[in-house]
Amino acid sequence: MENYIVSARKYRPATFDTVVGQRALTTTLKNAIATQKLAHAYLFCGPRGVGKTTCARIFAKTINCLHPTEDGEACNECESCLAFNEQRSYNIHELDAASNNSVEDIRSLIEQVRIPPQIGRYKVYIIDEVHMLSTAAFNAFLKTLEEPPQHAIFILATTEKHKILPTILSRCQIYDFNRINVADIAEHLEDVARKEHIDAEPEALNVIAQKADGGMRDALSIFDQVVSFTNGHITYNSVIENLNVLDYEYYFRLTDCLLENEVTDCLLIFNDILQKGFDGNHFITGLSSHFRDLLVSRDASTLKLLEVGASIRERYQTQAQKCSPQFLYKAMKISNDCDLNYRQSKNKRLLVELALIQLAQLTAPASNSAETEQSVPKKISPVFNNSQAETAPPQPAAAQQSGYAATLQQPTPVYQPKAQEVQAAPATAAARPNPIPKPQPGKKIPLMKAESLSTSIKRTAQAQQASGETRPAQTASSAPVADTWEDYIFNEKDLNYYWKDFTNKLPQEEAANAGRMKNMHPKLLKDQSTFEVVVDNEMVQKNMQKLAPQIENYLQGQLHNRKIKMTVRVSEAGETVRAYSQPEKFKIMSEKNPSLLKLQKEFGLELS
Repeated sequence: MENYIVSARKYRPATFDTVVGQRALTTTLKNAIATQKLAHAYLFCGPRGVGKTTCARIFAKTINCLHPTEDGEACNECESCLAFNEQRSYNIHELDAASNNSVEDIRSLIEQVRIPPQIGRYKVYIIDEVHMLSTAAFNAFLKTLEEPPQHAIFILATTEKHKILPTILSRCQIYDFNRINVADIAEHLEDVARKEHIDAEPEALNVIAQKADGGMRDALSIFDQVVSFTNGHITYNSVIENLNVLDYEYYFRLTDCLLENEVTDCLLIFNDILQKGFDGNHFITGLSSHFRDLLVSRDASTLKLLEVGASIRERYQTQAQKCSPQFLYKAMKISNDCDLNYRQSKNKRLLVELALIQLAQLTAPASNSAETEQSVPKKISPVFNNSQAETAPPQPAAAQQSGYAATLQQPTPVYQPKAQEVQAAPATAAARPNPIPKPQPGKKIPLMKAESLSTSIKRTAQAQQASGETRPAQTASSAPVADTWEDYIFNEKDLNYYWKDFTNKLPQEEAANAGRMKNMHPKLLKDQSTFEVVVDNEMVQKNMQKLAPQIENYLQGQLHNRKIKMTVRVSEAGETVRAYSQPEKFKIMSEKNPSLLKLQKEFGLELS
């Protein structure tokens, strides 16, 4: 019984013409050999199993061939070719950088480079998985790689080019190997099956090619595995069973159920898939790919993007005519969202089932009408809009009263206009109703905070729409409140709240004043309408006096009191005034603790 050799080694390409899926690269290498324009260093990079090391060996064999053919291939008859085929050539050295990645290994390689070849013109050094070399090994290799002897050629191979130092990349000619497409892999597998006298269905070989994910070595390994399982008779069903691949039939049946809005059948199909051991994430990604394949099958120009067998291609074309583009777009979006959320979900099965339920409702008539209504953008208008306030139809006063009473849960009585008052209100701004309740003698009316003003703003806007008048929102530069308003009673807490609110609305050029004002605490005087601000120097006093009209104007509007006045004075001797800047704060702290000055001088600290 002769020794068994796996197909990946037995059918390894020996010439450039037999390399599958890398036509551009092999043509470039053959032309370089024919014109004697060889570089001293090459870098072959790309995914696993696409022919990097194979092309390096063929290249090394061909450049040392004594009698190359007219098409640029090795003759396989000269002494150099025979030595290479019998694996006894001293002109080709392979180094596995994964296990020889130290500086000593590279230094040993550099010493070997000095020895000229005995047969042929070049000594070729193939370093596989070169990204595994250590940084020190790379640095030791730089000089030799840049200026090697005339007879030395280096071929570096790697699957991770981004891990190689830029100084190495700049010294090499870089060849990027591509993934081999499904059609080329299936064609090569068919050729191998014919040579091995194995009966194989085209659809089965196509599934193997898709499973290989662009790698010929993986495809040949899977091919050997399936041959052992089927005893030389490869069928589509046997490949599906052996590789644990979801059959196309599941996705075709599921799509038919989705188009017919059969939610129950969809859930039963998904349950059958789970019972066969398939993962939900694998199912949902396959479903997304199925919708994508249906989309490209609708147009003859995109049909070439469908990488399936001939018989299954016809099924895709038939089912694609049943699916509208809108259905496929939404289906791909739902399945893709499910795929993105699958890993984070706690109940993964429920997530997939919800996605199937949504997919089954895409073509339902009720679903279409609901989606049409939801797809219409609804314009959300602001509360204060003059044009809408003038054109909006008046709402019944009873509805306003019930809605306002339901949303406002305040213990204090709130003024609500009666229906007769709202309807009889004139449209002019001079005779508009007073939005502020009149204070009762001897009783203080509490002032609502800004957080609780949402309901009253809503009520006021409705009342304004009903009366056909509008009122602009208050700003820091707005005019004082109307003369028809009653002066509102406020306390120091309310004053401080709107004081800070004013500082937040100051522009960027007033940032210095805003920072000082945030550290100030205005105090209400005895007349309950004048407040005092204490500063620590005359310069700050002048700045605050310049801002006083704006501050008074803003507070009068927010607190609904026309009598509010602001006074500014410089603090007296011994009066404690809070520091307004970082240097001033540090000065006060250093007076209390002189060690801070010593610490600042010793370490050279500066205030930020």
